[in-house]
Amino acid sequence: MKLATWNVNSLNVRLPQVLDWLAANPVDVLALQELKLTDDKFPHAAFTEAGYQSQWFGQKTYNGVALITRGAADDVVKNIPGFDDDMARVITATVAGVRVVGAYFPNGQEPGSEKFDYKMNWLKGLRDWLKTELQTYPQLVLMGDYNITFDDDDVWDPVALKDTIHCTEEERYHLRALIALGLHDSLRLFPQEPKSFSWWDYRDFGFRRNRGLRIDHILVSDALKPRVRACHIDKTPRKNERPSDHAPVVVELDLSA
Repeated sequence: MKLATWNVNSLNVRLPQVLDWLAANPVDVLALQELKLTDDKFPHAAFTEAGYQSQWFGQKTYNGVALITRGAADDVVKNIPGFDDDMARVITATVAGVRVVGAYFPNGQEPGSEKFDYKMNWLKGLRDWLKTELQTYPQLVLMGDYNITFDDDDVWDPVALKDTIHCTEEERYHLRALIALGLHDSLRLFPQEPKSFSWWDYRDFGFRRNRGLRIDHILVSDALKPRVRACHIDKTPRKNERPSDHAPVVVELDLSA
């Protein structure tokens, strides 16, 4: 079973790129973030024609998440139960016995801002809910754009970016707290090249100079950790004309193990 996450930064703009990527990479589940469209504008017919089912949760101009699946998606939940939020950030479903949580974590803007406070509260709400979700669904994957780096290895210039958004100790505390629930960073289960990033700023030739961050993650539960066979960042779509600033991250599970 292959699962992937990709912040597409506007599905209206990048639908052809997503369909092309799926044709070349027929994953079982693709979690999308930053759809930037309302539910009535979601291109479900295009995915159906490509052989996929869709579950989506849109929002005008901002946010929006979806799960694109080859098989049925059951027990769909939108946003974080018990956390009052008018942003479309989370979509969850069970696919082939795996509970898949696709999430677009808040950006946070800058430390000390109202948006940063919202991010801190949102992260706590997510963690509280996942405690219960993991008890019900031991085989769980949490993937998406986290807007948080784990440590300096995820940052192209850790000195210059120390304590800036995505790289603060407050944010990383919450990321470690998710790990403490019994989750594991799929990418780091395997050796990786230095400076393996998933996001690059459009400005100053960020991608060409590999001045990026690793902020897109796939975390797997204790039950799934021994089943992970591979995980990688696919930089190919970042070379497209008018690309998203994010690259897909892909994990492969052996559910027969």
